[in-house]
Amino acid sequence: MNTTATAMPSTGRATTGVLLIAGIVLAALTEAIASTVLSLGRSDIIGDIYATSDEFAWLDIGYTAFKLIGFMTAPWLMSRFYPRHVIIGSTLVMGLACAIAAISARLDLLVALRIVQGFAGGTLLVGGQVAIFRAYQRAHQPIHQALFAMGAVVAPATIAPALQGWLIDSQSWTWIFFSVVPIALAATGLLLIADRPMPIKTRPSPFDWIGFSLIAATLFCFTYVLSQGSRWDWFEEPHILWLSVIGTAALLAFLGQQVLAKGQGMLDFNLFKSSDFSFAFIVSFVAGAALFGSAFLILAFALSVLAFTPTDAGQLLLPSGAFFIGALLLAAFLMQVRRVPPFATVPFGILMIMVAMWMLSGSTSESGADDMMAAILLRGLGLGFLFLSITLIAFSNLNSRNLACGIGLFNTGRQLGGLMGVAGLQTLIDHNVVTNVVVLGTDVTAGGTSVIERLTTTTAMLTVKGMDAAAASRAATSLLGRLVSGQSSVIAFDTAFNAVALLFVAAAPVLVGIKIGFSKYAKVRAARAVA
Repeated sequence: MNTTATAMPSTGRATTGVLLIAGIVLAALTEAIASTVLSLGRSDIIGDIYATSDEFAWLDIGYTAFKLIGFMTAPWLMSRFYPRHVIIGSTLVMGLACAIAAISARLDLLVALRIVQGFAGGTLLVGGQVAIFRAYQRAHQPIHQALFAMGAVVAPATIAPALQGWLIDSQSWTWIFFSVVPIALAATGLLLIADRPMPIKTRPSPFDWIGFSLIAATLFCFTYVLSQGSRWDWFEEPHILWLSVIGTAALLAFLGQQVLAKGQGMLDFNLFKSSDFSFAFIVSFVAGAALFGSAFLILAFALSVLAFTPTDAGQLLLPSGAFFIGALLLAAFLMQVRRVPPFATVPFGILMIMVAMWMLSGSTSESGADDMMAAILLRGLGLGFLFLSITLIAFSNLNSRNLACGIGLFNTGRQLGGLMGVAGLQTLIDHNVVTNVVVLGTDVTAGGTSVIERLTTTTAMLTVKGMDAAAASRAATSLLGRLVSGQSSVIAFDTAFNAVALLFVAAAPVLVGIKIGFSKYAKVRAARAVA
């Protein structure tokens, strides 16, 4: 009887825990789908809502900026409401906003809905991770954080593009938003059932409206500059320059205001007393650049150079999701069961990503999915080892008071790192395409033997197919120009793949040096405390 009595509550707690994790992962999946909807559906959405490129950009700017603002605001919401209630509310708001977006073709309404989706997405991601840390012991965090990463990191990097590509080709882009609704309802149902006890909410401090206004202005300006700077040739355009100045000034004012707030503001400076969090926060920028930058390169190369359909481009990253998940689970096993320190897997993750990008740098216009798959799978392994490690390094030593703030700040760093990575790679590609066209064009001169032979052969082939001689000659010249342009793009993308690899070559020793420096500083501070 006693054995049965004790087993039942344990089984009930385990079931409730499974439901909680499943609900949080599904909630994170709603954000994954909403955040990447523009990566493959851009041209379809522009055509259906009759928007210009400048108008369409606000759909992306609004989502990303308010997602970052949600990251920074979520800790205050965590102090005022129970984390589970925050997650449920944010998930329902996300589902409702996606449902309305699926039936709307008005640009202004879609921009407003994207803003709501971004804020809800940022809030539910922070809330979900906080809930997991508060619901489970620190010794069990590796496996639970690995499960959370499947919805928050793996899904937007691998699963969401495949789903979206299939929906765009088989249905329409509105079905991407529709797909969020049942997932949001399922997540809400699971979270309502999973009434796992959690620590009571802390006493909320007054909302820091001044700090919120300053950080919101900072994040909005930086999001616009990083996402649109390459389109406007950066500081050559006055409004990009002014937004950069305003964003920097707002950031400095925010930091100063937070110092004067003495712990009552949005930013808890005590976080940086932890050398592990400070190190992981710095690494989050590099990890974000690797995750978002490499995904951007692979999809852009597949769509623009290899002429993949959205379905094929989305499925290109899907197999790496299995390796990503496998690496997360393996790393969790090593850390939770074998007691391997989280920092031990960081070098393996960096090395795998670096080698994968180097392998992709050999891609050509004749490459296919099979040619790129080995590198893409290796990238998935590297990301799995890297992301779980830096998550546990960042949060393992934080207390319940500053945990939410630390998670929000860490996610902000990762997202900004991703924006910086994509912006830098896009600029590099744009500039290299122009340069490569000029360099290759010098060898394609009128009267050159090879050029004449190529044009003659192409003209003859087109003539045989039924074109008249004059039209065939013009078409041959046009095809040669397209060939030069296409080869210029291939070289530009290969250079960008190499740039990501070189980023880690340069960053790895710097990060090791930073880690050693933080460790020495921590030992000195501990020695002073004892003395």
